[in-house]
Amino acid sequence: MLAHHFGNSLKYIGYGGTGKQVRDLLHVEDLVDLVERQLLDPSSWDGRTVNVGGGRQCSLSLLETTEVCQRLTGKEVPIEPVAETRTGDVPIYLSNCEKLFGLDEWRPRRSAEQVLTDIHAWIATDEDRIAQALNIAAAAEEGR
Repeated sequence: MLAHHFGNSLKYIGYGGTGKQVRDLLHVEDLVDLVERQLLDPSSWDGRTVNVGGGRQCSLSLLETTEVCQRLTGKEVPIEPVAETRTGDVPIYLSNCEKLFGLDEWRPRRSAEQVLTDIHAWIATDEDRIAQALNIAAAAEEGR
């Protein structure tokens, strides 16, 4: 979303550079809802370790994500395909939250589209500060 908003290029890295890798998304407000539930009943959560994520219901490929970002921002950005797969890259990551779902009624409520819509709105609201942070990060990256 940042690349689309600010008109920066992207790379689809690995697996032929097609952008078909899949990732799940989790809206920050869904995570906050879960943390609030945990804070209200800490003894039920004490010592437990569970996965938290959007799972299959809230997932997109990089290509699908790009399509949503283009629609929301009205901008297309150059995308460079990089065919070489890096060590540690995975084609699909979907959080397995079965253990969590067995402990509590909490479920992510917001869709991948809603996650991206809200990120876009946040960037637009705080554009100057985000642009400044990106320029600082870019300058640090160039200094390496």
